[in-house]
Amino acid sequence: MTSATLEDDAAHVLVVDDDRRLRALLSSYLMKNGHRVTVAATAAEARTFLDGLAFDIIVLDVMMPGETGFEFAADLRKRSQVPILMLTARGEPQDRVLGLEIGVDDYLSKPFEPRELLLRIGSVLRRTRASPFGKPEAAIVRFGPFAFSLERGELRAGEEVVRITEREREMLRLLCASPGDSVSREVLSGLGGAAQERTVDVLINRLRRKIEQDPANPAYLQTARGTGYRLIADG
Repeated sequence: MTSATLEDDAAHVLVVDDDRRLRALLSSYLMKNGHRVTVAATAAEARTFLDGLAFDIIVLDVMMPGETGFEFAADLRKRSQVPILMLTARGEPQDRVLGLEIGVDDYLSKPFEPRELLLRIGSVLRRTRASPFGKPEAAIVRFGPFAFSLERGELRAGEEVVRITEREREMLRLLCASPGDSVSREVLSGLGGAAQERTVDVLINRLRRKIEQDPANPAYLQTARGTGYRLIADG
């Protein structure tokens, strides 16, 4: 089910959830707030839509009959970098780590307010839609072939935008704000605690795979032994 035609630049959201009432609620709410919406009850139905339509973001439930949201997201990431916002009733740290390892952009725990979902969708879309820097040189941190805009939260390799998730972007902002200085795992996690620090290590490894020629021997995103990590910038 898709929404009627809206503005030409309206974001197209794919909502994947086996809860019929929640699908109807989110479809109505998101359309009222200017989005195009397509809904699917299963991963298989979502794939059918993805074969013929382009989406700006996927809102994906974790617990679905048959193929779970985790399984669907992992398979999708093999061929697509469309942003994924995952809905979950499971708040365990290991589930969040799994989602981050897969490449999910953001999490929202059930139950939630539709307004919060709308704001999170807007945040992810602002960060993932490519646009030129157009900002003063001082707002850009360069390391090797890469440039990161602190203002836009945008990472580029030359003229090409490098796809990073919202969590990776937040972490890169902290590292680029003080290039060369050690940033602790506690600061990078935002919350502290062993579970969150484990999440930091997962995100660092993912970032290294995107920016390092040899992730096992990083030139830019280095470990500050005993404390955290540092970004080595040019100049």
